Amino acid sequence: MPIAEKRLIFANIDKPGYTIDIDCYLKVGGYKDLKKALTMKGPDIVKEVKTSGLRGRGGAGFSTGMKWGFIDPTKNTKPVYLICNADESEPGTFKDKQIIYKDPHQLLEGMAIACYANNVHLAYIYIRGEFTLGAKILEKAIEEAKAKNYLGKGIAGTAYDLEIYIHRGAGAYICGEETGLIESLEGKRAYPRIKPPYFPAVLGLYMSPTIVNNVETLCNIKHIVAMGGAEYAKIGKPNNTGTRLLCVSGDVEKPGYYEFEVGALTIGELLNDVCGGIKGGRKLKALIPGGSSAKVLKAGERYKIKSKKPDGSMEEKEIGLMDIPLDFDTLAAAGSMAGSGGIIVMDETRDMVECLANIATFYAHESCGQCTPCREGSLWMKKITSRLANGKGHPDDIGLLKNVADNIAGKTICAFGEACAWPVQSFVTKFKDEFENHALATKPKSTTTNKLAPV
Repeated sequence: MPIAEKRLIFANIDKPGYTIDIDCYLKVGGYKDLKKALTMKGPDIVKEVKTSGLRGRGGAGFSTGMKWGFIDPTKNTKPVYLICNADESEPGTFKDKQIIYKDPHQLLEGMAIACYANNVHLAYIYIRGEFTLGAKILEKAIEEAKAKNYLGKGIAGTAYDLEIYIHRGAGAYICGEETGLIESLEGKRAYPRIKPPYFPAVLGLYMSPTIVNNVETLCNIKHIVAMGGAEYAKIGKPNNTGTRLLCVSGDVEKPGYYEFEVGALTIGELLNDVCGGIKGGRKLKALIPGGSSAKVLKAGERYKIKSKKPDGSMEEKEIGLMDIPLDFDTLAAAGSMAGSGGIIVMDETRDMVECLANIATFYAHESCGQCTPCREGSLWMKKITSRLANGKGHPDDIGLLKNVADNIAGKTICAFGEACAWPVQSFVTKFKDEFENHALATKPKSTTTNKLAPV
């Protein structure tokens, strides 16, 4: 029997009759959790978030409570800011967009609680430039919330004031990186900052303490306040608590967005039971579990996974790709990451050299150019993969491609270096035979066509 979704964030999304106006949101209990939070002390809310075990849903999976804990509002002489990262740019990821377009007040309520908990009085939603309608929806939602006294001066009859503003980006992938986002929000070129010293919790927006959280992360805050941190921690599994929004695209019968308890189902259960199997009855070839920057996982491979037993001791077992649970720790142990929750499925007809050429072309275009390894290397990788895909490669290209990637990862200011290098490293390693075939001009025929950038 298929595992049922546990809809927490998506509880009202796609529900018949549910609309995005505030009156509809209030009918389903909207802003009730904000009122509850306003009766609590800020540090107590931060404590509940720490107890919940919530990890960031934007990509890194860092502890939300710990991130908040880096800021002590009582010791700050500067104002504290909160920024919602709504710059959803990772290829294969489309979950935050659903929240913004279909349940905007849930995001505003989560933000308001997070702001109150951290003594924030001015917050921003940095939204991707392409989300034109989303920006308009959020602007309208903010006006509705202010009219009902859930934002603005004296929220819900208390002495707490909060203003939230929308800032539209210009469609740059690098603005999804928190310090690049902050630079952009300040009106500058989105060059990521060096950490240290520019940790946002210390030197963030306007050189003041700043919290940057993802859309999905902030929506979880209202549910933690509603049920309490300890109760929330019972959802999912230890160190992987709560629910996770999954975006499935590619070669499956039923692509789409889903919400499950973290680690409640395996890759095989997601693909076969939830998504109806591989498209056209074909076989699975590979899968990217966390957006295009995550390392690819190959069908048929075995992975050694360490896990904690009930008695606290560790055990190691070997499992196949289809048996990997979809949680942060297991995917990391398998050599990839949960990332942004964007699951890209590739069947047996896919040409992996062409797929990598598409990915490399994207990252070459999106490099901000600040760091030499990334600025030069991402373009080299695009050129090499494109010529291999177009039958103009050389046997030495395979080693050269891997060498370029190895000299980018870990050598740049921000994680964009890893984002463009990891796919190359994993594709070349796991599908070396296909790259060799292309290099020897014996490219196997593919039943699919991938658009390629010219060399």
